[in-house]
Amino acid sequence: MIRIRNLDAFAPDDFPDPEHALADPDGLLAFGGDLSADRLVAAYSRGIFPWYSEGDPLLWWSPDPRCLFATDAVHVSHSLAKSLRKSRWRWSMDRAYEDVMRACAAPRAGQDGTWITADMLIAYARLHRLGHAHSLEIWDGGELVGGLYGVCSGRMFSAESMFSRRPNASKAALVALAHVLRARAFPWIDAQVPNPHLLRMGARLVPRRQFLDDLATLAAQPAPDDWPRTLAPVAALA
Repeated sequence: MIRIRNLDAFAPDDFPDPEHALADPDGLLAFGGDLSADRLVAAYSRGIFPWYSEGDPLLWWSPDPRCLFATDAVHVSHSLAKSLRKSRWRWSMDRAYEDVMRACAAPRAGQDGTWITADMLIAYARLHRLGHAHSLEIWDGGELVGGLYGVCSGRMFSAESMFSRRPNASKAALVALAHVLRARAFPWIDAQVPNPHLLRMGARLVPRRQFLDDLATLAAQPAPDDWPRTLAPVAALA
């Protein structure tokens, strides 16, 4: 019988091989431990991420297949390109990281709750202060209307969540992120788990073994330190 590991008795960088994850539920690998920066950095560099609901045990996952975007292949439909060209929005990075996280954690129509718990808000804000987590913001004047955040492991970016307060604002954030990452030699955006929206935007499913092999190479490379924090026009991305 395959048993998932309880991380409480293990060092922060001691995770089981993702290939030992359960097939049902897909990718469940371990439980317990904590959300310390050391543990989170170690997890993401190995293709593992936490995902659980408020009040549930801390669960760690590495699904198979993995949902990825090639940074040069995010699909921009004709209607989206037209919307971006007409837009007066601007985008930035790391200007409002915690605001983006809180917006991603806010209740959404048709959902009973959020997986971005209070503990995760604290833990990922700490990762941001340490330089491991980043946000991309979409602005309408001085109003934050969309964005996303994620974790950088060398030259792999794991996108955690996105939000939109205007039609197409989260799509604009993804297009802008791909633009930034492509210019910095990131081949992939890790979207972790597929959904119809991501697949329509060009995400593809990659076998976990292939993803982990690529990640091992990319995570060993130095992360960039030139993230663009100045405001730039969204229209230029179309």
